[in-house]
Amino acid sequence: MNTLKLDIVTPEGRVFSKDVASVTLPGKEGEFGVLPGHSSLVSLLGCGVIEIEKSDGERDSILINWGYAKVDENSVDVLVDGAVAIAGKDENELVRAIDEAKRLVSEISDSSIMIASVEAKIESIAKSAL
Repeated sequence: MNTLKLDIVTPEGRVFSKDVASVTLPGKEGEFGVLPGHSSLVSLLGCGVIEIEKSDGERDSILINWGYAKVDENSVDVLVDGAVAIAGKDENELVRAIDEAKRLVSEISDSSIMIASVEAKIESIAKSAL
């Protein structure tokens, strides 16, 4: 199976670094997906959820506030100001991650429509994880 290297980095350090099957990024002008062999590009990212499909079919979700993505045929490098993995080993950890994600979203000065959209996506991810 073809994969690409995904790295997500914040000022505090690396949040994610693995080979993945695909990734969907919240571009400033709308979401876009990246598969192995994608054309090279650089994009501004807005507040949203990075959706990751791993090689084994599992999925991860990471909320970001804003950043940049550099894409080429074999890798995606994402530099973001803030990120929260929406995951947990049990319900309590998942609730804490969701609360932290909502806090990160509330600090953003973007439009309230964007914030409502992101919060709805967080809730949807949480429901599917439980």
